[in-house]
Amino acid sequence: MLSKKPNGAEGSSDAGNSEKPLHSKETLRGADENRGGLGKPACSRKRTATIIFTLKNEVGGLIKALKLFQEKHVHLVHIESRKSRRRDSDFEVFVDCDSEHEQMKELTQLLSTHAQIVEITPFGGCSPLAEDDRADAPEADGVPWFPKKISDLDQCANRVLMYGSDLDADHPVSEAPPWRNVGKLKCFYFESRDPTVSLQGFKDSVYRKRRQYFADVAMTFKHGNPIPKIHYTAEEVCTWGVVFRELHKLYPSHACKEYLKNLPLLTRDCCYSEDNIPQLEDVSKFLKGQSGFTIRPVAGYLSPRDFLAGLAFRVFHCTQYVRHSSEPLYTPEPDTCHELLGHVPLLAEPSFAQFSQEIGLASLGASDDAVKKLATCYFFTVEFGLCKQDGKLRAYGAGLLSSASELKHSLSGKANILPFDPILTCNQECMITTFQEAYFVAESFEEAKNKMREFAKTLHRPFTVHYNPYTQSVDVLTNTHNINSMVKDIRHELDIVEEALNQLGKPLRK
Repeated sequence: MLSKKPNGAEGSSDAGNSEKPLHSKETLRGADENRGGLGKPACSRKRTATIIFTLKNEVGGLIKALKLFQEKHVHLVHIESRKSRRRDSDFEVFVDCDSEHEQMKELTQLLSTHAQIVEITPFGGCSPLAEDDRADAPEADGVPWFPKKISDLDQCANRVLMYGSDLDADHPVSEAPPWRNVGKLKCFYFESRDPTVSLQGFKDSVYRKRRQYFADVAMTFKHGNPIPKIHYTAEEVCTWGVVFRELHKLYPSHACKEYLKNLPLLTRDCCYSEDNIPQLEDVSKFLKGQSGFTIRPVAGYLSPRDFLAGLAFRVFHCTQYVRHSSEPLYTPEPDTCHELLGHVPLLAEPSFAQFSQEIGLASLGASDDAVKKLATCYFFTVEFGLCKQDGKLRAYGAGLLSSASELKHSLSGKANILPFDPILTCNQECMITTFQEAYFVAESFEEAKNKMREFAKTLHRPFTVHYNPYTQSVDVLTNTHNINSMVKDIRHELDIVEEALNQLGKPLRK
């Protein structure tokens, strides 16, 4: 459950916004493969460095350059060459080497007289992004801590912004218009309602006690454990049924094809029906088989950073409680009706799941400003996004697909519809208690994904991450060892593709 902090109130640290172009100077990234924890230099004297230099495409040029390594007793670990991206007449040489600091210093000085050094990744200092097995490693060099393996989410999931006794402070309980509580509410998902109608839910002591039970279940959950089964009351099932029936009237004409494709599968495999609230454990197993996503129960609102971090591991933080029965078509916060009817059907779609994960991956270790922009793009796509299908607008955002009134409004012809462009979308104001002032439409999930990829490249971060689905962990690509391992995996995948194409091609030749 994602909370939108107004005005980027998650802090003001803006790590690494001054990106340097590659010149014939050192670009320090600390590719020391022997380093220890965050900000702690290793004690080994002999370390790995990477040098990229440019040579003229002439006979004997490479031999002369490599002879300098031999003269300075610098051991070559790996070498590659490619045509220069700057001049057609030049080529670039990529070298991994082991040596002591003084020898490398002498080598680079000598090499610079024979070639243009494009980039050096030295060993003089340790990157704050070193591999670290400790989940509570401190922040360093302005890079916020982020989870590197899926079990690290245990550190994030309980950092809720609203929980237990805070219900009074974070929910409207009087005749006053609910938007007076916007500063505290921090909520993304609202059904439009008459502001003069009071919300009695959080004056109800029985309901409050029930909510505390759901919060306790989520707060004690740990990665790897099954999600506890909930025995919903008859009143909760009745409330779910009202929402279920109202929305199912609209889905055939308002929901996107992917949603309509997956909804019957959820009915079959997870017992979606108007008189049954699906169990999160069943839904999690279903999603795992469809797109690799899993569900994790959460007690309340998470910060944008913590929520998006879950998406990076294909984990969706999900509530289990049901809105108060007094107003079944309104909720001041996302409940299980919103999660199961709005989010889950699309998370079962592989292309949409990848789109969600890539937003999450882009957020890891990013500056507060970058996280704010990514969260806003998430809001106007995953929550309130529209797409074009067969020449018609259809909804794929969970906030629309779980809100009958806003779903109808967004496709009524009266709403302001704009093309999805992350550069513009990230600056759009997220409305809290009213319909959105604008909705953004993408031609397809693939188009939205490609645009977000390009946008993510503009949000400078001093490293790149890669998700390893086998270990459910994030590899921080700060040294050539990690990159070479990734290249080997890609080559293996390409070999499989090549073999499959060859097999498909054999019958065609006969």
